[in-house]
Amino acid sequence: MPEKKTDRRTLKTKKALVDALAVLLTEKELSKVTVQEIADKADISRVTFYKHYLDVYDLYDNIEKDVLLELGILMLKLQELPSQDVFSYLTDYINENRTIFKLIFCSNSSEKLKNKFNKLIEGVFRQIQSEKQNVAIHDIQLEYQNCYRSQGCIAVLAKWVFNDFSESKDFVVKILSDLDFNTENLIMKKK
Repeated sequence: MPEKKTDRRTLKTKKALVDALAVLLTEKELSKVTVQEIADKADISRVTFYKHYLDVYDLYDNIEKDVLLELGILMLKLQELPSQDVFSYLTDYINENRTIFKLIFCSNSSEKLKNKFNKLIEGVFRQIQSEKQNVAIHDIQLEYQNCYRSQGCIAVLAKWVFNDFSESKDFVVKILSDLDFNTENLIMKKK
C-alpha cells in the first residue's frame, strides 16, 4: 500500500504543537505541562491535539524520535568532513531548527535528548580522530578525549541557543573550530 503523504495543514499543526511545547518547557517541567496549555499556545483545540498525539509525552517522544533521526542522518553525512565543516553544517542545522534546540537545551526538558545529541557529536569526533590517528574507534583514550571534545562543543552550542542566537553563526563556528583545533593539537602532541 503506498505511503500516505502528510498534507501542509497537518505539518503546520504539528509544527505549532512542537513550538508550543518548546515555549512551555522554558517555563515549567515536562511533567507539569498539560495538553490544554499546549493546545492554547498552539491556537488549536484539544481535539486537534488528540488527532495527532496521545498525550504530552507522546508529543515529546515523537519530537525526540524525529530529531534524533534527522541528526543521525546529518552526522553520518558529516563523518567524512574536517571539523570546521562539521561545525558549519551543524550550526546551520541548529539555526534552521531553533525551536527544537531551545527544547533540547532547556533545563525543563528531558536530559535524554540532550545526551543522545551529545553521543552523536561524540561519535563523529571519534570517527574523525580515529582515522587521523590510525587507531581503533573503540580505543579507550580516544573515547575519553572525544567525550571531552563533544562536551565542549555542546556547551558552546547551548550557550549560543541560550543567548537566543545573538552571535552570528560564523562567530560560533570560529569559536568551535579554534577550541577544537587547539584540543586536537594537544591530543596529537601526546601521541
